[in-house]
Amino acid sequence: MLQDIRENAQGTIAKIIIILLIVSLSIWGMDAIIGGFSGEPEVATVNGEDITERDFLRLVQIESQRRLTNMETPDPSLLDEGQIRKDVLESLIQQQVLTQDAQQQGLELSDADIDALITQMPQFQVDGKFNRDRFVATVRNMGLGVAEFRDTMRKQYVINQIRAGIAQSGIATDENAKQLLRIQNQTRDFRVLTIPASAVAGQIEVSDDEIQAYYDDNKASFKQPEQVDAAYISLSLGSLAEGVEVSDEELESYYQQRASDMAREERRAAHILIEDGEGADETIATIQDRLANGESFADLAKEYSIDTVSAEQGGDLGFAGRGVYDPAFEEALFALEPGEVSGAVESSFGVHLIKLEDVRRSDVPTLADIGDQLRNELAMSKAEEQFASVRTKLADAAYAADDLAGPAEEFGLEVREVTGITRDGGLAPFDHEGLVRQLYSDDVLNAGYNTELIDVGDSVSVVARVRAHRDAEQLSMDDVREDIRGVLIAQETRKALSERADEIIAGLEGGASLETLDAGEWQYYEAQGRTSADVSMTAMQTVFSMARPEEDGVRYGQSVTADQAVVVALDKVNDGEVNQDGTEFAQLSQFLASLEGQREYTAYQQYLRNKAEVERP
Repeated sequence: MLQDIRENAQGTIAKIIIILLIVSLSIWGMDAIIGGFSGEPEVATVNGEDITERDFLRLVQIESQRRLTNMETPDPSLLDEGQIRKDVLESLIQQQVLTQDAQQQGLELSDADIDALITQMPQFQVDGKFNRDRFVATVRNMGLGVAEFRDTMRKQYVINQIRAGIAQSGIATDENAKQLLRIQNQTRDFRVLTIPASAVAGQIEVSDDEIQAYYDDNKASFKQPEQVDAAYISLSLGSLAEGVEVSDEELESYYQQRASDMAREERRAAHILIEDGEGADETIATIQDRLANGESFADLAKEYSIDTVSAEQGGDLGFAGRGVYDPAFEEALFALEPGEVSGAVESSFGVHLIKLEDVRRSDVPTLADIGDQLRNELAMSKAEEQFASVRTKLADAAYAADDLAGPAEEFGLEVREVTGITRDGGLAPFDHEGLVRQLYSDDVLNAGYNTELIDVGDSVSVVARVRAHRDAEQLSMDDVREDIRGVLIAQETRKALSERADEIIAGLEGGASLETLDAGEWQYYEAQGRTSADVSMTAMQTVFSMARPEEDGVRYGQSVTADQAVVVALDKVNDGEVNQDGTEFAQLSQFLASLEGQREYTAYQQYLRNKAEVERP
């Protein structure tokens, strides 16, 4: 074959290709050749500007990964790639429209502006300072180049400026806020009459003919779904760790490593916190002079500290280990000796004087006390290192095997069984959609193969095979008779309860009393709010869905559940109080204004999108 290639490379075909290249270069130049191959394809054109296929595919990949991350059990087969591509393309079109609008309004950022924004972003900082290596690594992890990230920021920032300008311009009238508060804080006076299901039980009869008719009308509901019984083996980190051996030497070494971590030191601190700003240095100096003259740290904390909670305790903060306080505070505290007071320490909260009250260190438990725990930790650590390799070997072995017994024996796993798995799933691990889909695939269901090795959880992988398959079948009347009877009794009970409630309401509206209606007694409730726990949720929903009664009048309603009916007599609606100077009113007004601003921005987006000229190849 190599000889054929050599001959063809020096033959007539090769010479013709070279001649064509020379002619092309001489007539049109190199750009004609390179341009013909390097022109970047587009997926859409928005007002004459292209959205490139490269940008589109990159964002499709990012969005797919985001949706996988949001899954409880990530499974790429569950992703709707068509919908993802549609959503991404629409978002790119919308972004292009907004970017063009920002350009038309003269909004843009210079390179210096972009640099300033990037260097101030906390995710790119180390110890409070911009770190270029972290910046580059973070951007690359996002699937972007540095230039692409800067361009994305440039576009997004000006879009956000327009969004913020419109969103913050929303206005909500005081009357709207007052009306909502009046409704939200509204209370109602009402009475409730409860009719239990037992009150109508004697009226309920279900005949065999009715059961038969219900069965005939709903046969599709009485089918035994298609099912399979399956055998499976499961590889988990825990099961792998059980077979890992940890030597006494390894355990001793691990214990020595962990000993320093277990010998935890905690320090009891007290502090005086002064607000940073003008006069802070003088205040600190005054406190230090008074301490030097023998005054109590606790008394001075009560007098000066703006941390009012600890000040009441003489500045006492209790015991704490490392990683609790502000870094500057922690560094100063752990440099002190018991009874010693630090100099002025600046933190994000203000300026501190810190006193070390006491130090305590926890004893290191003996190896005999925690040996089993450490041995398990070491086994799990080793198992984590082996898991990926063992998983790959198990996947290969299960793929090649005619059953599960061989792979199970090879890897020391137990073959287990689950029955009655439908296409909607079954008991764990067959509550995993991807595994069930594999189980019902043609190769597994009909050809007798094992499934692929499926990851059903964090470090848990399963391979299964079908042991038995049962087609869907119609259940007989005898199988479902009592179930149908229960359904019909429930239906008739609700109907009878509703009719009884209607009868009582009609009597009350006609001027009769509960006594003459032989209907029991009212339960009275006054000034009940929407979230009252004194009445059932269904009754409260009925109460607050009823129209306001006329002056000195009453309005009746009912709610029916499976076990009771409730008749409600609404006597009065009390409007909620509104305090225009209160926090609740201010927060609601702000929320309504924000809502209106968002609505206006959404309308603006839609306006730009509607007038845009979008072409798709």
